[in-house]
Amino acid sequence: MVDIPISNDAPGGVGAELLADHMERPALDTRKYRVVKLPNQLEALLIHDEDTDKASASLDVNVGSFSDKDDMPGIAHAVEHLLFMGTEKYPKENAYNQYLTAHSGSSNAFTASTETVYYFEVAASNTPNNKKTEAPLYGALDRFAQFFVAPLFLEETLDRELKAVDSENKKNLQNDTWRLHQLNKTLSNPKHPYHHFSTGSYKTLHDEPLKRGVKIRDEFIHFYDTHYSANRMKLVVLGRESLDELQNWVEELFSEVKNKDLPRNRWDDISPYTDNELGTMVFAKPVYEMRLLDLYFPYPDEELLYESQPSRYIGHLLGHEGPGSILAYTKAKGWANALGAGPVNPCPGSAFFSVSIRLTEEGLKHYQEILKVLFQYISLLREQPPQAWVFEEMKTMAQVNFRFRQKTPASKTTNGLSQIMQKPYPRDWLLSGPSLLRKFDPDAITKGLSYLRPDNFRITIVSQDYPGDWDQKEKWYGTQYKVDQIPSDTLKSLQEAYASTPASRPAELHLPEKNDFIPSRLEVEKKDVDEPLVAPKLIRNDDSVRTWWKKDDQFWVPKAFLHITLRTPIPHITPRCAVIAQMYGELVQDELNEYSYAAEIAGLEYSLSTRSVGIDLSIAGYNDKMHVLLDKVLLCMRDLNVREDRFNINKERLQRNYRNWEFQQPYQQVNSFTRWLNSERGWTNEEYAAELPHVTADDVRTFKPQMLQQCHIELLAHGNLYKEDALNFTKLVERTLRPRTLPPSQWPVRRSLIFPPGCNYVYERTLRDPANINHCIEYTLYIGQTTDRALCARLLLFSQCTDEPAFNVLRTNEQLGYVVFSGTSVNNTWMGYRILVQSEKNPEFLEQRIDAFLEGFGKTLVEMTEAQFEKLKISLITRRLEKLKNLGQEMVRFAGHIISERYDFEQVDHDVANLQPLTLADIRAFYDHYIAPTSPHRSKLSVHLLAQSSPAAIAETMSDEEQSAKLFDAMSKFVTAHGITPNLEKLASRFNDVDVKHGDKPAIVAAVRSYLSQDERVVEPKLTEIVTQGEALLSTVLPSLGIEPAPTEAEKAAMQDAEKKMVHGDAKEADERGHVPVQGNGTVPVKIVDVHAWKAERTVAPGARAVKDLSEFEEGAAKL
Repeated sequence: MVDIPISNDAPGGVGAELLADHMERPALDTRKYRVVKLPNQLEALLIHDEDTDKASASLDVNVGSFSDKDDMPGIAHAVEHLLFMGTEKYPKENAYNQYLTAHSGSSNAFTASTETVYYFEVAASNTPNNKKTEAPLYGALDRFAQFFVAPLFLEETLDRELKAVDSENKKNLQNDTWRLHQLNKTLSNPKHPYHHFSTGSYKTLHDEPLKRGVKIRDEFIHFYDTHYSANRMKLVVLGRESLDELQNWVEELFSEVKNKDLPRNRWDDISPYTDNELGTMVFAKPVYEMRLLDLYFPYPDEELLYESQPSRYIGHLLGHEGPGSILAYTKAKGWANALGAGPVNPCPGSAFFSVSIRLTEEGLKHYQEILKVLFQYISLLREQPPQAWVFEEMKTMAQVNFRFRQKTPASKTTNGLSQIMQKPYPRDWLLSGPSLLRKFDPDAITKGLSYLRPDNFRITIVSQDYPGDWDQKEKWYGTQYKVDQIPSDTLKSLQEAYASTPASRPAELHLPEKNDFIPSRLEVEKKDVDEPLVAPKLIRNDDSVRTWWKKDDQFWVPKAFLHITLRTPIPHITPRCAVIAQMYGELVQDELNEYSYAAEIAGLEYSLSTRSVGIDLSIAGYNDKMHVLLDKVLLCMRDLNVREDRFNINKERLQRNYRNWEFQQPYQQVNSFTRWLNSERGWTNEEYAAELPHVTADDVRTFKPQMLQQCHIELLAHGNLYKEDALNFTKLVERTLRPRTLPPSQWPVRRSLIFPPGCNYVYERTLRDPANINHCIEYTLYIGQTTDRALCARLLLFSQCTDEPAFNVLRTNEQLGYVVFSGTSVNNTWMGYRILVQSEKNPEFLEQRIDAFLEGFGKTLVEMTEAQFEKLKISLITRRLEKLKNLGQEMVRFAGHIISERYDFEQVDHDVANLQPLTLADIRAFYDHYIAPTSPHRSKLSVHLLAQSSPAAIAETMSDEEQSAKLFDAMSKFVTAHGITPNLEKLASRFNDVDVKHGDKPAIVAAVRSYLSQDERVVEPKLTEIVTQGEALLSTVLPSLGIEPAPTEAEKAAMQDAEKKMVHGDAKEADERGHVPVQGNGTVPVKIVDVHAWKAERTVAPGARAVKDLSEFEEGAAKL
């Protein structure tokens, strides 16, 4: 850790106040820092990094969802979306993202409770100030700054972006994290903004405001004008440019931001929990199978106690997992699997302390006893003064972690620091403030503990089964719940536990032992290196073992990584074998939990997993005690005692995991099916789940020696390790496990399927979650084998070309869904191009829109200029050549090449060499052959995941007459709601010629308009107001009746406009649904029904092989 002046130069600009020109920073941090405040009170942290290959900026505005209007929840989030949609200086709605894409960049934003954060990154450059317009960072900052100077809030973008917000909200409706968080908020003090619904929806931001006669664009502008002020903004800019140049740019571009002298958002005089909420028990039913016991204690805001952080001490002890802890005791009882504890700060001025415990089935039955144990442990902490040695251990690890903190990607750095700047840290502690513990304050710890009382908390119990009589539904997410008072006898028992003595509490509860894993040997031998090695060396290669090693030669931290593969076919012969192997891994980790927790909090972690080629063991962290942890893990793997009680608990947990997998978001599931379909061998989650009930503890006992008795060992040792260390680790694995040699002829081979030219396969699967409303499609085009470097380069460049247009057309313009992704897809040696969309629209419709996009993009390629193409190519090459930021990134790269069994450590250089000569004609030819919907050569596989609650699924349960009757009933109620008593006979006559079954929304709207104007004599402007609201209502009503709405004229126009933009006016005539028909290649989609039979007919690709003879990686071989 260093604390030295960074720059003695005078600030480069005029008028800015210098707040700090030095920074307390990690020992290896060579960046230069400066903090300034502009005359408009906007505060900026400038970072000069001469080695960075990415420049970045982030701006944090001190306003978020807590400032939403009570009758328009989500408005802060909507404003965040709308700022991207054009500014006065750059009115084109996607000009910002187009610029970033052309300069190897990207952007994002998010809205939190009291802040909204916007950030981007672009390629870095060394551009003198007199040529600033050529600098990617300057151009990006210029466009970025205008968000906060003069955004347009374009009328034509409002509806699209509100639908994007709505789609984002719907994406989360079945997510328990969001559901339970909102339930906690909804049941909090209604007078505190924590009570708000923060995401917003089309209903809260469009339909309901329109019903009240609100002009929604005016509301968004008013919110922006009211809350966005320069003095609430914290800006971080990172680039290669000097601090003076960065400061000049910031002053030039951000001084125009208006300062309204707004106070910092704080809520000091009101608590999220009052007496009405405390002393209650909330029972909630989750979507996933889970059991949680959560406690919430009102707690003081410790924002100003950053030197001592007393709640960190309390959380460390309550959340400890080693011997003597709450978790160790309840786990031994078979009641709990995990526990976490710590402060939650929803906003400045308000806080609470939470304890969350994951329960077993037995734990749910004994939750009152678990509560008692918690308060007994709190009593243990209260009866003795806070322990200085505990704090010193925490302080030491905080110092070590900060001292050897490595670089993070540019956008992660700026994003994180802009949020930290909103806190009251001294400006020269912005890097260290949240990390370091500086002062032991026992009085503050004692005060913090005084809030953890039985009369000052609320309980939430989450279970799908208990108590079963939930009698309420949460407003925003529909979570079933009930609320009771904590029984008086329970409170009395907890008061007794809170006042317990050593004689009355379990002897198993005690403070943790001193941590022997805290590293003491932190030396690093640093040498001058002309160029870091691009590959590890192969230092042992025989029949039994392959050992790779690389001594760190660029990051110089006392850390290392071990990745060990025990290569054996046994764990993946059948789904049953795979499940038993996974159970074995779960039991090893379960057995080691108490022991390994000490290593974990000392910065040393391990993981154990199985895959198709064997067992993977990884250890990462400070290298000082790495051998100790490895020895313990290996011994446990070899000598595991499979206890029936722990087996049953872990089996039940794994069963829940398999079942819960089916309730993930569709986009999180879809790629598993694509990979399964293009692999020669593999199993689905469904197959694993079917096998687990038949697995016994004896099966694991029998299977374990079979897995370990014969295997090939491949080990990668990387970091602050010498060659002898790597060889000793290898010997330790051999000596402990003592496996027989596995001949190469028995090594597992992973193969992919080859799709024939002209194929057009579709695989459909209905999603298991009955409440999920989103479909998903993964549309994949097979390109070839990864061994074809020239073809791989074309695929990478084509993906770069479509990155921004695919998002802009499919998400921004056509509003198909919030989740839209395009890019390359690689599985074993198989490579392809994919587009993924999660949407309420059905997959057949999505497939048509993807086809339309791809056809339109062909015209875009025809119109593309050489200059535009070269800019995209340079952007991709720049991205491929990005430097590794830390040891972990290098480890991931090395391990990935070894796991792939291709050992292609020089892949980046080969990619760049093959990208550089590519021409626009090459990409056009690639498109014509592999991508174009009209190509007879292209090979396509689409996976369609179908929602159960989709209109199609609902339609199967409802007759045409029922649909019409329910729609008519809904329309009559809508008319009544506007103070009109409907004449049902006349209203019905207006619907005589309306095609309800096919969702003819324009005709339904016309029927309502005719009835209102001609039969009820409603006049303007009330007529249009009612009809507009009714049209919006139909978007919800029709799908609920199993009717897929036909697009309105506006929606048709939007899709046609998007297609015209793609094909530069060469659009064909649209069909009745507003779609420009796509000329296909004449193939008929073939639905895959029998996957086994389908795979049996496919050709299989060669398995992975090393790109060069492994002897070339051995010591003494020519330098790579």
